[in-house]
Amino acid sequence: MIRAVIFDMDGVLVDSEPLWRLAERQTFAEIGIELSDSDCEQTMGMRTDEVIQFWYRRSPWDGPSPAEVEARLEKRMQELIAERATAMAGVEESIAMARGEGLALGLATSSTHVLIEAVLDKLDIADVFEVTHSAVEEELGKPHPAVFLTTARLLGVTPAECVAIEDSIAGVRSAKAAGMRVISVPPPHLFDDAAYDEADIKLRSLEELTPDMLR
Repeated sequence: MIRAVIFDMDGVLVDSEPLWRLAERQTFAEIGIELSDSDCEQTMGMRTDEVIQFWYRRSPWDGPSPAEVEARLEKRMQELIAERATAMAGVEESIAMARGEGLALGLATSSTHVLIEAVLDKLDIADVFEVTHSAVEEELGKPHPAVFLTTARLLGVTPAECVAIEDSIAGVRSAKAAGMRVISVPPPHLFDDAAYDEADIKLRSLEELTPDMLR
C-alpha cells in the first residue's frame, strides 16, 4: 500500500535544470573550463559539491578552491531562481492529487537547504511538504539511496510504501535502490534514453499523472 509521494525538486517541481546548466557554464568559465549543455547533463541530479569534484578530477584548476567554486555556483543559482524560476507543468495538480489520495508528501533533493527554501518560496509551496530533506546531509548523494531512505524514515513510512518522482537517471536509480516505486519524468530531449526505463512508469510531463499511478 502506498502511503507517501516523495518528489525530487529540480526538474520535477521547478524548471531549474536549464538554470543549473547556465549557472554551471558561467561559473566554470570563470576558472577557464568551458562546459557544454551535454557536459552539464553528465552530473544532472548530483549534489553541487559532487559536481565540482567531478570536474576538478577531470580538469584540475588553479586559483579558487573547489569549495569557493561551489559557493559561487550556489550564489548564481540563487540569483537565477529568484529571476527566472517557474513551476513545471502539472505541479499544482499533482500535489492536489496526492493530497486527495491521502498521501504524505516529502521532498528529497540534491540541492542545499538554501536553494530548497529559494525554490519553495518562489513557487509559493513552502507549506506543502511534511518533510524536506537534502542529500547534502548524507555521506553520499544520488544515485546512492540514502536521501530517499532518510526521507521515508522522517515521514514515518517504509520505502516500499513510497512512490518517488524523479527527472534524472541518478535520481531514478537512487529511489529504486531505496526500494521505492519510481515515476520518471525525463527532460523531453532525453525521454528515449533507455536508462529512464528503469523506473516503473515514465511520463512526458506531470500532467500525465493519474491517481492510479500514485496508488
